[in-house]
Amino acid sequence: MRFALDDGQTAFGRSLDRMFAAADTPSAVRAWARGEHGPGLALWRRAADAGVFTLAAPGGLGGAGPLPVEVGVAFVEFGRHCVPGPLVETVAVTALLSRLAEAGEAAPAKEWVPKLCAGRARVTLAAPAGGPYALDADAADAVFVVKSGKDGAAAELWLAPGHGPVLSSVDLARRLALPAAGGERLAAGPAVGSAAAYARLWAAYATAAQALGVGHALLDRTVAHARRRVQFGTVIGSFQAVKHRLADALIGLEFARPLLYGAAVALAAGSPDARAEVAAAKAAACDAAYAAARTALQVHGAIGYTSEYELSLWLGKARALRQAWGSPEECRRDALELLH
Repeated sequence: MRFALDDGQTAFGRSLDRMFAAADTPSAVRAWARGEHGPGLALWRRAADAGVFTLAAPGGLGGAGPLPVEVGVAFVEFGRHCVPGPLVETVAVTALLSRLAEAGEAAPAKEWVPKLCAGRARVTLAAPAGGPYALDADAADAVFVVKSGKDGAAAELWLAPGHGPVLSSVDLARRLALPAAGGERLAAGPAVGSAAAYARLWAAYATAAQALGVGHALLDRTVAHARRRVQFGTVIGSFQAVKHRLADALIGLEFARPLLYGAAVALAAGSPDARAEVAAAKAAACDAAYAAARTALQVHGAIGYTSEYELSLWLGKARALRQAWGSPEECRRDALELLH
């Protein structure tokens, strides 16, 4: 099956590309890493004005969706331009609260989802599927926590009262913190487990889309460098070995793209295969981004390792996204469900 974006979806992606290209996102990332959130929050407001945060929410809660394909388009551009902030986690919380509302737990969704759609609130999420840390809790208005019940299933949703010390990560745009203990319990029971699993699907899918954008950014920058860099009196882009590495990186990204939008179709349809489809997309997109990062380092040489060089921002993100919301091993295990 061939997955292709329609004209409206393509135009949406191009408009986000132009918007972020004019915004100097590398400077916003470096400020974010220092705990200076102003430039990053300006990008957040622009994304909200473009309607990005309405895409994962149903119309009854102030959203325009759920529209997984459009979410994928937006997150590819977030990755391409290295936009900082708990973007994936905001989509995951939106999906979680929306699913809880469908199960009869409407109060948290009515309080939070309209604000998320309008960009008036930023949230993050700590859940067993995503690890113990909450991403960018210091920039969030609320930290949601999914806790496991005695049987190992996610059974409780809490609103944490705060967070612990903020830790840096390999990706400058990802600041980690443990949620503070206690807080307000918002919901409990089997519905929370089902909603948390649904949120994990959206988080993994958005992460895959972000990784695809990161991979393309790395490849574009590496191609541009190969066309400029001269060795032995010749631009290195003319060397067969360099051409082959760049071609391999492009092939990996192009093979991941239909898997991503195939997963979007499965999510939109509520397919029982959605978990496996999303896992396959995340494994392929993150592997392709990681391969593009390795190629970028090899072609750039020593300069690629320096933190002052902008390439390092995307290199760190490619590494971080590979483990976020499902490791490669976990994704491959889940993807094997398609074969059974």
